[in-house]
This record gives sequence, C-alpha cells and structure tokens, in this order.
Amino acid sequence: MPVGLIILAAFILVPTIEIFLFVEVGSEIGAIPTILLTILTAVTGTALLRHQGVSLLMRMRSEMDAGRVPGDELVHGAFIVLAGICLLIPGFFTDAIGLLLFIPAVRTYLGRAMAARVQVHPDVHMHRRYRTDEGVVDLDVEEWSSREPRDPDAPEDGPQRSIGSDRETPWRGDNKS
Repeated sequence: MPVGLIILAAFILVPTIEIFLFVEVGSEIGAIPTILLTILTAVTGTALLRHQGVSLLMRMRSEMDAGRVPGDELVHGAFIVLAGICLLIPGFFTDAIGLLLFIPAVRTYLGRAMAARVQVHPDVHMHRRYRTDEGVVDLDVEEWSSREPRDPDAPEDGPQRSIGSDRETPWRGDNKS
C-alpha cells in the first residue's frame, strides 16, 4: 500500500474515530467528565513521557559508556516520543495508542516488526568533491600557505608574512568586497 494513501487514510479515519468516541463517551458519562478525562490523559502522558524518557536516556548513556551502540534504546525512544504525542492529542483513540506504546513489550514487538521490513544498503560510497574549474586549485585551509608578493629587487632571505593575520581571506568570512 502506498505511503501517501496510508497518510490520507490516517487523516480521515483518526479524526472520524475520535469524534465517534467523544460522542459515545460523552453520552455515557456527560460532557464535563469527558473533557476532564481528556485533560487527565494529557497530564498522565506528560508524566509517563518524563519518567520513561529519563529512564531511557540513562540506559542509552550506559550503553554508550560501555562502548556499544544504543540501537534498541533509540527505537524505544522514538516510540516513547510517539506515545507522548499521542497522549497529548485530545481523543480516546490516540490515547489508547499512546498508552500501548508506553508498554516496553509492545515497543519491542513493533521495533522488530519494523526492522524486519527495513532494507539496508551497505554499498554507500562517500566521495570528496573537488572543484575542477580551469585555473582553480581546491585546497583545505591546512593544505596551503601564501607569501606576500615580493619586490623583485628585495633580498631573498627577508621576512615572510602569512596571509592569515593582516589580510582578508575567503575562509574567515571577513571580506569587505
């Protein structure tokens, strides 16, 4: 199924489901309790996001301190952020999704399911690009030095000045042209 179609369906179906659930819950418990319940889930989501987020950051740091890449923790972190967003969006359907994403086993299952569908292409090559215009030599700052033009009548062993101190250079961004 194309991604664009999935996004379109989400933009149509999710608000429709939320409106339906608001009407149903509101007719059962009343308008004010429904609004208060929505606010309560947003506050709960914020607290869960803070608690699990800090815990996750500590686990990620310990993984990095041990010299390992915190891959699983990054996936869990992405799902925790998504769960927090779902709980902050007013609605019972998104709240249910958000609460499910705060369960570590659900995050692990979804992460593995997504990883099974990801294709990794390890043949990525990075090439350094150099300008090849005629008459142009492309050098990094540490690869060059320059001397002030000398007077042809001056002695050869006089002092040499570097281009960096009292002359404008294109690398410092102080050109006044």
